[in-house]
Amino acid sequence: MFWVEAVPNFSEGREKKVIEAVVKAICETPGVVFLHWDADPDHNRTVVTLLGPGLAVVEACFRAARVCAEKIDLRRHEGVHPRLGALDVVPFVPLWNCPVEEAVKYSCYLGERIGEELEIPVFLYGESAKDEARKELPAFRRGGLEALSKKMREDPKWKPDFGPFVPHPKAGVCLVGVRDFLIAYNVLLKSQDLKAARGIAKRVRKRKGVKSLAFPLASRGVVQVSMNLVNYRVDSPGEVFQEIQELSLQEGICVENSEIVGLVPLGALVKDAARWLKLESFSEEKVIEGAWLKKMFKRTAPSLLPYLSRLGAKTSVPGGG
Repeated sequence: MFWVEAVPNFSEGREKKVIEAVVKAICETPGVVFLHWDADPDHNRTVVTLLGPGLAVVEACFRAARVCAEKIDLRRHEGVHPRLGALDVVPFVPLWNCPVEEAVKYSCYLGERIGEELEIPVFLYGESAKDEARKELPAFRRGGLEALSKKMREDPKWKPDFGPFVPHPKAGVCLVGVRDFLIAYNVLLKSQDLKAARGIAKRVRKRKGVKSLAFPLASRGVVQVSMNLVNYRVDSPGEVFQEIQELSLQEGICVENSEIVGLVPLGALVKDAARWLKLESFSEEKVIEGAWLKKMFKRTAPSLLPYLSRLGAKTSVPGGG
């Protein structure tokens, strides 16, 4: 039994009842472990994190896709984030001993179900992509849903992997794929100068492991450099923050704060702590929680995963508690 993490992003960050309905659909799926959700009203987007056995995670994400298709209408959707679908993107991350190939199979199972049962076009990306040109998310987002719709109509290379050849009228399209751990990291600037923020985002993009854009946040009266750190081992949050701080000062702008959307690997924070404190020979094993979790998992892995599956089910809690 292979376990994966999934991080569904759906295009609603304001309507509490819609967010709760999607989260409820995931939580009620037998076998999955729900970890976290994070909603943003300016982006009008919610990010959910769950994990579990691959087929259980596929079922949970499909249930989320069904609720999104019922309750979200992109024709009335507004937000600064460049979205393509109601359930916009579903990345799978292989955990522990799960081979990438197995995670790709799960992503294809999900894509096929969304395409056939919900009649929403699905594109595979990341390690699941069958074409190198469709591996990176920016290739889909460039120009928005209108540009992607045009390519779907006119270019045979941009036919979806599953589902209809035209976007769903309400739900758009859905992107499903496999990737490594990613950190969604934002830095807020004490300014409303979007041009300056875009210039900073462009310069930060020169880092190989950083994908960045700039957005105005009307609710806070500031601008934001919004990033995906796709290789935190090369570009950690601390290193990127320092560069943005330096670039902002060159523009006469101060940094207000930064935020992590969703969850973050412990290793990314350990790397920053080691660098800024100039610690020698520092690793996750020197963090109490990291050392404990690693030893506990090695010791209990054969029985822990089935236990968590049962814990997430609708039946009584294991052990009669």
